[in-house]
Amino acid sequence: MAYLLPQLLTDAARRWPHRPAVVADDGTLTYQALDDLSNKVARALLRLGVAVGERVGVLAPKSAAAVIGVYGALKAGACYVPLDPKAPAQRLGYVVNDSEARVILTDDERVRQAVELLNGATRPAIVSTSFTGSGVIDWSDSPTAHGTEILSWASVVSEPSWRLAPERAIESDLAYILYTSGSTGTPKGVMISHRNSLTFVDWSASAASLSPEDRVCSPAPLHFDLSVFDIFASCLSGACTTVIPDGTTTFPVSIARWLEGERISVWYSVPSLLTLLASYGRLREAELSRLRLVIFAGEVFPPRYLARLMKELPHPRYLNWYGPTETNVCTAFEVPASGPDGKPVPIGQACANTDVFAITSDGTQVSQPGEVGELHVRGPSLMRGYWAQPDKTREVLLASPIQPARGDLAYRTGDLVTMDAAGNYVFLGRRDSMVKVGGYRVELGEVEAVLHRHPGIQEAVVLPVPDERCGNRLLAVIAVGDVATLSRESVLDHCRTWLPAYMVPDGVEFREALPRTSTGKVDRVGLAREVSGGNAAEIPSHVGATS
Repeated sequence: MAYLLPQLLTDAARRWPHRPAVVADDGTLTYQALDDLSNKVARALLRLGVAVGERVGVLAPKSAAAVIGVYGALKAGACYVPLDPKAPAQRLGYVVNDSEARVILTDDERVRQAVELLNGATRPAIVSTSFTGSGVIDWSDSPTAHGTEILSWASVVSEPSWRLAPERAIESDLAYILYTSGSTGTPKGVMISHRNSLTFVDWSASAASLSPEDRVCSPAPLHFDLSVFDIFASCLSGACTTVIPDGTTTFPVSIARWLEGERISVWYSVPSLLTLLASYGRLREAELSRLRLVIFAGEVFPPRYLARLMKELPHPRYLNWYGPTETNVCTAFEVPASGPDGKPVPIGQACANTDVFAITSDGTQVSQPGEVGELHVRGPSLMRGYWAQPDKTREVLLASPIQPARGDLAYRTGDLVTMDAAGNYVFLGRRDSMVKVGGYRVELGEVEAVLHRHPGIQEAVVLPVPDERCGNRLLAVIAVGDVATLSRESVLDHCRTWLPAYMVPDGVEFREALPRTSTGKVDRVGLAREVSGGNAAEIPSHVGATS
């Protein structure tokens, strides 16, 4: 049995050498080709001096090249750090510097971007991993920067392709770091070891009944934890990771046509994307008989939209998977073929080799339907902690409150749940200021911290406005004193400089001052009630005005 993620690929190349491993716009890779090319990348990284546990950034959209890079970094014993190519430069720079990335793997299109991110770093290097099914792409007019070594793909493919030996890592070493929104105003890196990830990968491949006949698609980018499923669970099972073209998800009809053309059998995404597909995808016009399994995770799926989707596509199984990035998926629920009953869809019960329990406000364990508590997770899938944030780690990785003398740790999720009559957990909400937007975690404090950097803003509060199609939209209420000196667009431009698109507020409202409670704090509850008019389903029409 594999104890390291790259061993999945070595085994797959031995068992299914000629089966497709990855199909993407930039090429098709068999398992043998993926194994050989990732070996070459690993040898290039070793030649650059990458040591076990060092961080290697992967700056690329999900693609054949990116998957080569991920496995190449892992085979070198490194920890890969996905870098969102669409994120603002300041945010990417923070992730690169915070993780102390030793090397960035990128494609030809983003070499200059990578050079800028590594500028001034210690011993920086860049490897181009561009690939096409018919050959390799080399680039000329290479950018130069002081202290930056750049290896072209032509140089990489000249490396030997035979298997690396001996293994350079052990199961407790880091496999990847995923950066999520942080309440202090900066992203925090979730450290996942090989053992953490394989606990999920082994379970998920079995739960989805993956086989070499499957064509699996998760539209999630590399920096989103949903991507772990299609990259690694598919490899474990000999299935084909099929990458949806960038931009296709903007148009629901295009998604349906693509699913038909690529004969997708397993789909895994956030509910908001499935809601668009159910509403506007014209699913009955597409031949989707091969689609046998639809998995959703990352946010609440409104029952009426799930019912609509199941009516449009009645033949697949529907699975609801739940789990913060810090735990991987830890609970699961299969939606009955009859569809949701109008109530919230349960997040279900614990996955294999995982223990979940909820603790009430008085410190007792939830054991009866109707009781409310905060969900805790225990097991080998738990993260190692937050990169370079030991204090933050200690806040959430605690001695088990049920049996503290046992010695193991439990993750305090911050999610409030109750239990239904069948023993399934049902998600109720958060105990803190974290919300979900399109499946992405957003700490409202991070958005507020960015707003407070603007010299023209005195105070700012960011409020979540529930939206059935994307989970939440964000409304920024800003105190500026003199509203004439600031415009909505200038505020949004400021946010776009520091935040990824999903964290930029949808609406902006200006005020001379924010309301206060009797203790002098900003009255967030009253403000939320006021701007929603008692109904938080819509952002008010006056939002975005400059006065």
